Amino acid sequence: MSAAEADVVDAGPSTGSGNVGRAPLALPGRFLRSELAIVFGRRRNLVLLGVLAAIPVLLAIAIKLSSGANGSGGDGPGFFEAITSNGLFVAFAALAATLPLFLPLAVAAASGDAIAGEANQGTLRYLLTIPAGRTRLLLTKYVAVVVFGLAATALVALAGVVAGLALFGGGDVILLSGTTTSFADGVGRLALSVLYLAAGFAALGAIGLFVSTLTEQPIAAIVATIGVDVLMFILDAIPQLAWLHPWLLVDRWPAFGDLLRDPISTDAIGLGLLTALAYTVVFLAAAWARFSSKDITS
Repeated sequence: MSAAEADVVDAGPSTGSGNVGRAPLALPGRFLRSELAIVFGRRRNLVLLGVLAAIPVLLAIAIKLSSGANGSGGDGPGFFEAITSNGLFVAFAALAATLPLFLPLAVAAASGDAIAGEANQGTLRYLLTIPAGRTRLLLTKYVAVVVFGLAATALVALAGVVAGLALFGGGDVILLSGTTTSFADGVGRLALSVLYLAAGFAALGAIGLFVSTLTEQPIAAIVATIGVDVLMFILDAIPQLAWLHPWLLVDRWPAFGDLLRDPISTDAIGLGLLTALAYTVVFLAAAWARFSSKDITS
C-alpha cells in the first residue's frame, strides 16, 4: 500500500459523533505530507537530486584545476569568471549550468508522474475516494511538484555554496556591476535567485501536470514536458524569432543574473514572474478542466 493509499484509509468515516467532519478537515495536511514523501522517495527523483548536487561540486573542481593551470577562471558569464575570487559564485554558475536541462528534467519527472503515474499503477481511482475530490487531489499534486522544484533548485545552490567556499573561500562579494557588497547580502541575492527560478519551474510543473492528465504513461508525460522545455530554449536561441521570445516561458529565466547587479534591475525579472504566472494559471486551468471531466478507468 502506498503512502497515499494509507492516507485514504486513515481518513475513512468516523464512527464517533464527536469526530464528525474532522477527518476531511485534517486530510489535506496528511495527504500533502504523504504526497511529498512519495515524490521525494521515488528512486528516479532521488537519482536526479544526486546528479544535481554533484554538478556544482564537479564545476568547482574543474574551475579550481583550470584556474591553477591557467591563472584564470575561464570564459563564460560574469559569475563564472568571478568564481576564483569568491566561492559563492559557484552556486550562481551551477544554477546557470543546470538551468536549460537538468533542473527542468527534475521538475518534469515529478510533474509528469503526478497523475499519469497513479493511473499507470492503478491507484488513481482509489485516491479519488478521498472526500475532497478531484480538485483538491490535483492541487495537492501540484503543490508537491512546486515544493520538489524549489528543493531541487535550493539543493544546487547549497551544494554550490559548500563546494565554492571549500575550494575558493568567501568574503565580500564583487557584483557583476563592479560594486562590492557583504557576503551576507550575496547569500540573500542567491536566495532570491533560487526563489525566482523556482517560480519559473512552478510554471513548467503546471505544464507537466496538464500533460500528465492526458496519458496513463508517466514516461511519455515526462518526455513531453522536457521536450516542451527544450523546444522553448531552441526557439529562444533563434534571432529570427525575436518576436516570439517574450512569450516563451524560458526567455527570462537567465534574468536571475540581474540580482547580481547594483542596483538590481527588476524589469526582466518582473516580466519573467508575470510570464510564469500566466503559464501557471493557463495550464493549471487546462489540467483541472481535463482532470475534472476525465473518465478514470484505473
